[in-house]
Amino acid sequence: MAADIRDEIAPKNIIMIGPTGVGKTEIARRLAKLAQAPFVKVEATKFTEVGYVGRDVESMIRDLVEQAIELVRSEQVEAVTTRAGQLAEDRLVKLIARPPQAAKAPEAPPQNFGPFNFAWPAKPAESEPYVPESELSETRRRLRAGELEDRLVEVDVDEPGGSPLVSMFGGPGMEDIERKMGEMLGGLPGMKGRTKRRSLRVQEARKILEQQEAERLIDMDSVKRLAVERTEQNGIVFLDEIDKIASRGGAHGPDVSREGVQRDLLPVVEGSTVSTKYGPVKTDHILFIAAGAFHVSAVSDLIPELQGRFPVRVELESLNKADFVRILTEPRNALTRQYQALMATEGIALSFTAGAVEALAGYAAEANERAENIGARRLHTILEALLDDLSFRASEMGEQEVVIDEDKVRSTLAPILANEDLAKYIL
Repeated sequence: MAADIRDEIAPKNIIMIGPTGVGKTEIARRLAKLAQAPFVKVEATKFTEVGYVGRDVESMIRDLVEQAIELVRSEQVEAVTTRAGQLAEDRLVKLIARPPQAAKAPEAPPQNFGPFNFAWPAKPAESEPYVPESELSETRRRLRAGELEDRLVEVDVDEPGGSPLVSMFGGPGMEDIERKMGEMLGGLPGMKGRTKRRSLRVQEARKILEQQEAERLIDMDSVKRLAVERTEQNGIVFLDEIDKIASRGGAHGPDVSREGVQRDLLPVVEGSTVSTKYGPVKTDHILFIAAGAFHVSAVSDLIPELQGRFPVRVELESLNKADFVRILTEPRNALTRQYQALMATEGIALSFTAGAVEALAGYAAEANERAENIGARRLHTILEALLDDLSFRASEMGEQEVVIDEDKVRSTLAPILANEDLAKYIL
């Protein structure tokens, strides 16, 4: 596609309408995962009109850039994993084979340079002791054979840092202050990241050294540049609970603030430039996916300008029993598989029959009809009620096989669902 045409094409923003628990967030998250795009979920109710206490609407773009930084950084770290592992192994070999050094003389006290004591005397360079190549080779062989995993080595570990002022008063609009303070303090001696020497086992030290070597191999300037570019071209922002900021009736009371939030969102959605600590970010081609139940309000209650920025509208239906059966069995992270993995840690081989899954789906659908419809989230409470006793006794049962059949499901859940007061608290 020609660059001049590409710049003129607006993203097809989506608005999803459906009750809670039907998978609106999951759909948006899976889209981002398939596209390998930076993704951030924000709740529209957390934003307030400019001038009031609350989050600034532009903060969601800053959060999106942070996600892009982490995404690009993880990709580049994965690309240098092999090389980082080799360098970490070299460092481990030297740490293990290095003979114990003689006790050092105490260091001279720091000199006073001015009122702040920022200048410290330079430490003299230490020369590494000579280790014969034969000893290094033997140490490497034993390390690769796993014979030295419990050996203790001394490793310099980075200590968590940060600006206490920004941490104390952090909030909307503090990104620029943090960046400027970092640039100012970064040039002062003693204000950069500190390290602490710790004695760790080889298996623990290897992970830290691999991480340190990977950080040295990647170019953070390139990471930041690519992250900003990916944010602008592929970023996805999921705006949840958009119906909660829709005006209902005349412009009075809380509706004034709701409409103010919509008007603050409008320039970000339609395309503007947001200042971040990684540079300016254009929102012209970022995909915005809005979602809401719209039980009380309607999409038409949003201000016309904002409605026009969401040309694709999708209405999702409530989940039924057949949907619950598929949710319990088909996904890789299905709840039944999650509980099987949890029970396996206690030596319990848990399994569910087809009849049990059908019964679970039926009780979930019935509970949603009787009480408030919370969609697929009901399955979690249903399974927790069913397996509560087993989870409590699993550590004392030893290794054995447990089969959950239809009779077990009915005998456990039917009495709870029959008692409406009890069902409200348990299911």
